[in-house]
This record gives sequence, C-alpha cells and structure tokens, in this order.
Amino acid sequence: MRAEPVLLSRDAEGLFWMARYLERVENLARLIDVVQSFESPGREAESWSALVAIMSDQDKFETAEGAGDPETVRRFYLLDQTNPTSIPFCLEYARTNARTLRPLISTEMWRQINVFHRFVAQIQPCDLEGDRLSRLCNRIKESVQTHTGITEGTMYRDQGWQFYQLGRLIERADQTTRLLDIKYRLLVPRDREARRLTELTMWNAVLRAAAGYHAFKRLARAEFSAEDVAGFLLRDPSFPRSVLLSVRRAEYHLDELRRIHHLPHANDAIEQAEYLREFLLERPMQEVLEGDLHGYLDRVQILLSELAGATGRAFFRDWRPGATTAPEEQGQGQGQVQVQTA
Repeated sequence: MRAEPVLLSRDAEGLFWMARYLERVENLARLIDVVQSFESPGREAESWSALVAIMSDQDKFETAEGAGDPETVRRFYLLDQTNPTSIPFCLEYARTNARTLRPLISTEMWRQINVFHRFVAQIQPCDLEGDRLSRLCNRIKESVQTHTGITEGTMYRDQGWQFYQLGRLIERADQTTRLLDIKYRLLVPRDREARRLTELTMWNAVLRAAAGYHAFKRLARAEFSAEDVAGFLLRDPSFPRSVLLSVRRAEYHLDELRRIHHLPHANDAIEQAEYLREFLLERPMQEVLEGDLHGYLDRVQILLSELAGATGRAFFRDWRPGATTAPEEQGQGQGQVQVQTA
C-alpha cells in the first residue's frame, strides 16, 4: 500500500489562494464586459460606479484622481498594479503562489500562467476602449478557463487538489452573492411599472455576468421574474456558479480531506459548510425577496468568510488565541501567504 506524500500547510494555503485569485480575475473580466455592454447613453458613470460597489472599493476609489469617470474605473481594474482588487494585482499573486508550488503543479499549468501573466502585463490604455475592451475581457476569461482546463487534466488528485478546489468554490460563491446583491438594488426599481420595463434587459445582464444566461433560458418561463433569477443564482443545484452548488462541492472536498486523506481537523469546516447550505434553503425565495435581500446576502457572505476561516484555522497556520489575522483577511487585504511549515 503506497504512502500518500505529505502536504505542507503553506502549500495547501498557496493552492487555496492561487485558485481564489484566478477565479477573481475571471469574475472581474466578466463584470467589466457586461458593464460596458449594458451601459446606458448619458449614464455611463452610474454603470461603472456599480462595478466599484460590487468590488467594495468605494472608499479607496473615492481618493483616486478622476473618481467616477468610466475611464478611471477601467484603468483602476485593468492597469493599476497597486490596486488589490485589480486584474494585474490578483494575477501577480496567483503567479507568486504558483512559483512556490512548482513541485506540486504540472509544467503545463506553470507555463500557461506565465503566458497569461505576460499578456496582462502588456495591456495598454488603448486596449480599454470600445470593442477592444470586449475582446480583452474575452481573452482574459478564456485564459482563466484554459488554466482551469489544464489543471483539470494534469493536476494530481491528492490533498492539494482538494484545497485548490476549495479556494475556487468559495471565491465563486462569494462573487455570485456580490453580483446579485449590488445589481438587484441598483437595477430593479421599487415602482412596479419601472421594474417591468427594466427586468428583461438588466436581469439579462446579471445572468450574463454570472455566465448563466443560456442555462437559465433552458429552465425559465417566458416571463421570468426577479425571483426566478435570484433563485437560479443562489439555489440551482446544477448551475456551476450557483451559491448552493459551490457550497455543496466545497462540503464534498472537505469530506474527502476527512475520509480519504484522514485529516480529522476538517470537522469544523464541514459543519460550517452544512450550516451555510441549510441557511441557503431554509426560507422560500419569495419571502427572501419580499424581505431584506441585502441582509440575506450579507449573511451568506459572512458565512462564506467563516467557512474560509474555519478552513484556515484547521489547515493553514497557527491559530492559537491571540492570533490576529485570518487567512481570509490576509488574502483579501494583502494577498500574502504566510503559514506554518509543519
């Protein structure tokens, strides 16, 4: 019987965050593309401000020169290497993690992420205008999808694979809730007639941003509603970017760590995932929409953060009383990977 190789906690965390950063890059490219496609003439600044709100960057963006200008927003997310939520910044830290993981990832994965990194580093201001911006976003999305396909086909299915998948799924669920939260509040007015006029175009934008338009159209009624879209993005059991499916898959990978790889410390994280799954399903969607949707989604985001924190406490670093920075906080804020070597 073969012995499974030991996975250092710093490598587990590196795989977790490499996956999260790459998922974040793809998600941001989707958002930028959709904002450009659906911006209203004369209201471009409002559309691009919605992107800033989705990324929770209002405070730091207000201090930037030209804040509120669409061109400034595009540069902020596609060119600014000092912005922790920009595509260049996230890709830089994904590559930094990949460099430390060279013994664990395939040559094909390493080569592709380097090609992708060089491409993003060469983006010019002229690439952010008109149709060139849409082509750029498509190239970025396709590059992340290429990485995902190469990883699927070449990465060894040991503990490292489980941590990579956990990072990707938690990030994906978080970004779906942010998209639904901000877009719902900004794009669907309270007035019934205004709501009817905006739903067909603006909910399509939400679905396209989540790469769910065609899947949703296979299931939805001809006259779909906000309840249909929100329920699809939050609770559909088969759509890859739904929050429910992401949480279920994260729960599966945590259980694999416990059962197959014999890591008993996964129990707390599994319980957190189970609680989140139950929270997602416990109330009818209509009741959620008639109440405080923002509060509901905010709670889901908190529970996702707690799931990432439970994973970090179990596997990534020293979490003795008095430790001040969780892996989730560290990754969101600074993108650094500092873990114990035992």
